[in-house]
Amino acid sequence: MPLNSYFLQGSKNEQFLVQDLINEQLGIYGVEVYYLPRKIFKTDNIIREVQSSKFDDSFLIEAYVNNYEGYNPGADLMTKFGLRLTNEISLTISRERFEDFISPFLEGMSSGIKDGYITDYTFEDVVTRPKEGDLIYFPLGERLFELKRVESEKPFYQLGRNYVYELSCELYEYENELIDTTINEIDSSMEDEGYTTTVQLVGSATTANGVASIGSTGMIGFIDLIDDGSGYKSAPLVQISPPHHAGFTTATAVAITTSIGGVKSIKEIRLTNPGNGYDENYPPMIVFSGGGGAGVAVTFGIVSAGISTVAIAQSGFGYAEPPTVIVTEPPTGVGNTVGVAVAILNENTNIIALQWNNVGSGYTEAPTVSFSGITTTGIGTFFYNEEVTGQISGVKARVRDFKIRNDISVINPPVELKVSLNSGAFYPGETIVGGISTATYIVKSYSSDSVDDTYDSNAEIELEADNLLDFTEGNPFGDF
Repeated sequence: MPLNSYFLQGSKNEQFLVQDLINEQLGIYGVEVYYLPRKIFKTDNIIREVQSSKFDDSFLIEAYVNNYEGYNPGADLMTKFGLRLTNEISLTISRERFEDFISPFLEGMSSGIKDGYITDYTFEDVVTRPKEGDLIYFPLGERLFELKRVESEKPFYQLGRNYVYELSCELYEYENELIDTTINEIDSSMEDEGYTTTVQLVGSATTANGVASIGSTGMIGFIDLIDDGSGYKSAPLVQISPPHHAGFTTATAVAITTSIGGVKSIKEIRLTNPGNGYDENYPPMIVFSGGGGAGVAVTFGIVSAGISTVAIAQSGFGYAEPPTVIVTEPPTGVGNTVGVAVAILNENTNIIALQWNNVGSGYTEAPTVSFSGITTTGIGTFFYNEEVTGQISGVKARVRDFKIRNDISVINPPVELKVSLNSGAFYPGETIVGGISTATYIVKSYSSDSVDDTYDSNAEIELEADNLLDFTEGNPFGDF
């Protein structure tokens, strides 16, 4: 039988009254929270897992705390990754307030281009209600909660309509999402969370210089390849026999490998010390050992008045790549050659040594050894949360902190950049550039360790775990 048409099951005026009363109660007994909608920019095509998202909008709304029973000792779990907090809270917000003051701003976040980003999902009818995965910032506790479930039918159609949303929230676990709401209270709460690493940058660069010395007779001037060999897994050890006569210096050299088509071979042989006292009548033996390969054959030359050593008077600072070594030529003469060398950098972008392809010959005075200058040095200031890009590695990261030590008493004052990134690593010596500030700096060194993770001790836990009895691997008391 149909319902009695003379008795209303809830009129619009009654529904408006209930909604107004609820709004008034929330305004009196509730607390102000910030609602942060999640913007999704990339999802997995198979299981629709969110791979890239950010939070850059915030909306102030009243909420009533239904319960906080999730805040109890049982919510604190000790795992192998450290202490994990699973605190939960339940909030109630007004449906009308959400639909009037938040939903209109979310309608433009459907599939397509939003704020310069391409989204690959649609909101459909989800824009009319809070969405699982969005965040709630709770100012009283200065913490973020993630929406795990949204109940939209409780109380169940009172007077024929629903008036509130009940939000089941869990303490937010940061997963490297970008949080940039321009509200310092919210942004700073996550400033040091997540996988944050430190990059040491070059603040001010200097050009290197060196002082050369001329050697005597019987120097090994060069070692050239006849056959580069094959099958090497690492660079072999180069052993040069000492001069035939005693009292002279034995030459030393290193092998440089290369890989072509998956086959590693010897690229070149560089002298680190040309030695002296070698005699063409008693030629030295050059032997290659180790490295896993074979087949290398070389030829060499014995010269006089070549460059024996170069003292690095100023090691320079801030080289993005080994600079060109410039050596002045010897006097014109038959058989005279100019020295050719390669600069070797350390992890601090300083020149620490030279390796010689040819030490030259026929010098009557010490040649001038100089290095190409540095074209890039520290410029500008990185902005918090801007994206920086490594120009060689292509790695992208978000700026978390940037500090320059202004101390005129310190040579090359340190510059420190803290960033968060999902994968990859910056190369020492490469240039990184800010996407907004266009600040440009050279990477001095890079640490992949998360400096802000208090519980970053997985290696220690693994070592301790190895000392525990594990009956699944065998009986520690012996077999019977």
